[in-house]
Amino acid sequence: MANIREIQSRINSVKDTMKITNAMYMISSSKMTQAKRKLEATEPYFYSLQGEISRILRHLPEMHHPYFDKREKIPADERKIASIVVTGDKGLAGAYNHNIIKLEEEILARPGIHKLFVVGELGRQYFAKRHIDIDTHFQYTVQKPTLHRARDIGDVMTRKYLNGELDEVYIVFTRMENSVDLEAEVLKLLPLERSSFNEMIMPLNMYREAIDLYPSAESVMDSIVPNYVDGMVYGCLVEAYASEHNSRMMAMKSATDSANKLIKELSVLYNRARQAAITQEITEVCAGARAQKRKRK
Repeated sequence: MANIREIQSRINSVKDTMKITNAMYMISSSKMTQAKRKLEATEPYFYSLQGEISRILRHLPEMHHPYFDKREKIPADERKIASIVVTGDKGLAGAYNHNIIKLEEEILARPGIHKLFVVGELGRQYFAKRHIDIDTHFQYTVQKPTLHRARDIGDVMTRKYLNGELDEVYIVFTRMENSVDLEAEVLKLLPLERSSFNEMIMPLNMYREAIDLYPSAESVMDSIVPNYVDGMVYGCLVEAYASEHNSRMMAMKSATDSANKLIKELSVLYNRARQAAITQEITEVCAGARAQKRKRK
């Protein structure tokens, strides 16, 4: 009977765990849907900014601006490279955090003076344990990404870039291709690449509308580019947030399925143990009856 009680206790424990994993699946599903809606609501504005930058470059292809300055004279070993690493605040999300950390470690192995800016508590703990310098004034979480937080991050990066404290700025995040495929990738924020705006450049024989940039093209760029960088940061934060919860959904679904399978296996063992116990009791009763019958004879 003790064996039966142990199996029954384990079945109840697995059922309790399954309730938790199922609840986490539902919560992550709701949060992922909300993140997608937020991104869809703000994307048109930032695509418009990209279009305006493309228009300016189309009319002034020879324009030089600090945001496009690659600073090629600085040797690779002396370049100050910043990485904004977007991890989760907690685990239970499959390989989500591992893939981001692995990608950042590849960047840290490259030549240059690396500066780390981590968004997410789990990433901060990981790099701190390995004694990698992290900007301690950059304490952000990934829960409920907002445009205000994205502007804070973007302002820090653009200010440091213009002051010469940084030569390159990257953001490492996870993009959700679809409900199944998640890919960790690196996006270059600064300096801007002209090639990324070439898709919207028209052929020479097409009509080009006249535009008036006031007070100057450089001043317009000074105003547009920081907002564009903020938009890219915001998009990455929301993408990462949605990807994290999508990864957690898949992990919790896998855990729930495994729990169901384990309950079925334990139920079979429970029934066998119960049947064996009943059979043993019947055998003992029959043996006792025979013994009493022999005594009477």
